[in-house]
Amino acid sequence: MAAAPEQLDQCVLVFAPSGRDGPMMAEVLGREGFCMEVCADVEQLCHQAIASAGCAVVAEEALTPHALRCIGKMLAQQPPWSDLPLVILTGGGKTTPESMRVINTLAPTANVTLLERPVRIVTLTVALRAALRSRKRQYEVRDLLATTQDAVRQRDRFLAILGHELRNPVGAIRTATEVLDQIRSDDELVAKEQREIVRRQAAQIARLVDDLLDVSRVTSGKIVLQLKPVDLRDVAARCLQALRALIDTGDHDITLTLPQEPVVVNGDSVRLEQILINLLTNAVKYTPPPGKIAVVVSAQDGEAVLRVTDTGLGIPPEMLPRVFEPFVQDDHSLDRSAGGLGIGLTVVRSLVEMHGGSIVAHSAGRGKGSEFVVRFPVFRQAEAPGETPPPTSPSVLRRVLVVEDGADARRAMRTLLRLWGHEVELADDGRQGLEKAIAFRPDVALVDIGLPGLDGYEVARRIRAALGREIMLVALTGYGQPEDRARAKEAGFDIHLVKPVDPQRLRQLLSDANDAAPSASLGQLA
Repeated sequence: MAAAPEQLDQCVLVFAPSGRDGPMMAEVLGREGFCMEVCADVEQLCHQAIASAGCAVVAEEALTPHALRCIGKMLAQQPPWSDLPLVILTGGGKTTPESMRVINTLAPTANVTLLERPVRIVTLTVALRAALRSRKRQYEVRDLLATTQDAVRQRDRFLAILGHELRNPVGAIRTATEVLDQIRSDDELVAKEQREIVRRQAAQIARLVDDLLDVSRVTSGKIVLQLKPVDLRDVAARCLQALRALIDTGDHDITLTLPQEPVVVNGDSVRLEQILINLLTNAVKYTPPPGKIAVVVSAQDGEAVLRVTDTGLGIPPEMLPRVFEPFVQDDHSLDRSAGGLGIGLTVVRSLVEMHGGSIVAHSAGRGKGSEFVVRFPVFRQAEAPGETPPPTSPSVLRRVLVVEDGADARRAMRTLLRLWGHEVELADDGRQGLEKAIAFRPDVALVDIGLPGLDGYEVARRIRAALGREIMLVALTGYGQPEDRARAKEAGFDIHLVKPVDPQRLRQLLSDANDAAPSASLGQLA
């Protein structure tokens, strides 16, 4: 009987030279539940075994010198994971010279079981089931190896992309700093241009790192949303303002369409902005200039709808079902002009779903643009106010201690704080930071966590024990998981900032800081 394609991995191949032996055996074993395939000659047996088979049953008299050569060649061509079980039915009585020849030829290198005829059906079925179990485990090893090899290829490709994406901004930064070293001190236009390059490329590196961290956090369920009523109109306006420099450099025509009425969702404003910024960044990257990008916020059928449409490269039909999978990109060319790691849309989908929403991608094909449509449940409240930006506090001069073991980071922070008018002291390790905190008595201490000697947590505990609540302690760290924030809070920190710190957020924080650290600031560590 012929085997269905899905049964081939567990199919028993039968090869017997006399006309009725093979079909009779197949009929008997078929009644026992086996999938059987009768082979007319040794060539068919070997071809089928190479393609896919569970095991083979061969009558001893079929093993002519030619058949032995064919079977030996077939077995030698097996992949490393494969060890095809062979069940050989020998003649009755004592072992014949032919049986010994078979054993001596095949047994040293093959998975051979000899059964003397006449053989009981129960004996044959037990032997075949053992052979098929062994073969099934071999196929499981094959699948595991294939999965591992795919993962290794995906990892290697991802690392190559990551290296490319990091080298580009780092190269631009190095070139810009070299230009700044070479130009005249009064050439302010060139200096401003190079500073903008450094700022944009540093922001790009920060985005790459954030994407890497976020895809890990999302997949491990470590992102906790801070939910509150948020007007999507405010989110869209802020995102376009934040990406204005990127949009301008791309020479794109971008439009924002907002309704008159608020479109309020129960969401985390930071993560909602991340969703839209990722979608907009993709639209800019994959839309050759001059291109058109449209952002539309609306309310439809009880849902808040966010659409991002572009006239860019489009998405091939075969890619549409996979665009939200990690590390999936359509452009595999060496120039990688669009850039990116292929994880932004993965993060977007996960964040959308965490908000109870959905996202779909549409495209008419390559070169015909793309549209991403995000839908959230509308926040049910009769009158939900939109978000309003906090009032800008007047500049207040502070005494600030910076505890940082990285020399460049320490000096750059001192320069920035002094430009803002603050009085600054520096410390390059934990013990020196503790001593200077007690002697200098700053209003605010910016403390790196990964310090030599005393780490930042221990520094915070000792400063808090010595000075109480009269000082605001701010943790600066590359670790931003919820457990990192909890540990910082437990150590006595008021604020937890993840590097690279947004200068404007830091400036606002210093302006808002009271002489005594506000207890409300502890909420930023939750």
